[in-house]
Amino acid sequence: MLKGEVTALRAITKTDLPQLLIWRNKPEYRKFFREYRELNEESQEKWFESKVMNDNCTRMFAIVELATGKLIGACGLCYIDWINRNADFSIYIGKDDLYIDDLYAIDAAKTMMKYGFGELNLHRLWSEIYSIDVKKQKMFKTLGFALEGCHKETHWTEDKWVDSLYYGITEQGYRSLWK
Repeated sequence: MLKGEVTALRAITKTDLPQLLIWRNKPEYRKFFREYRELNEESQEKWFESKVMNDNCTRMFAIVELATGKLIGACGLCYIDWINRNADFSIYIGKDDLYIDDLYAIDAAKTMMKYGFGELNLHRLWSEIYSIDVKKQKMFKTLGFALEGCHKETHWTEDKWVDSLYYGITEQGYRSLWK
């Protein structure tokens, strides 16, 4: 278990899947995710088996509240490129419809960054964030990520095209801010 100040990151278990499925299927969250379709139990189980349990290029975690041990969200490093030492960083908080907040999300993200740069020896973390996802843009800026680029009109949601914004931080940038 990886511990932050108010959250901990632990392995996702099969018993977490029903709650994660509920959060992932919330329309107000789903518009921010690459997976635009509503998920079902079978697709969630397939994701768990293929990505969480058997993909060496994915490290997914359950976010739990440190004080209670209750599941409150999920985060992970995906598309890990072990040769070039970089990964896509994803995160959300399902508890109380927070999605991204200044307490749990920031704490879990800092813990994930410490793990990515310290334990996995990654050089760079990046995240694709849709232009409508203002909360996540603010969070990544707070964490020291810089806007590195924009791909125009890549995601269709709410009857309109939105842009993909790419944020990134290197290990050196992380260490200068958080060490």
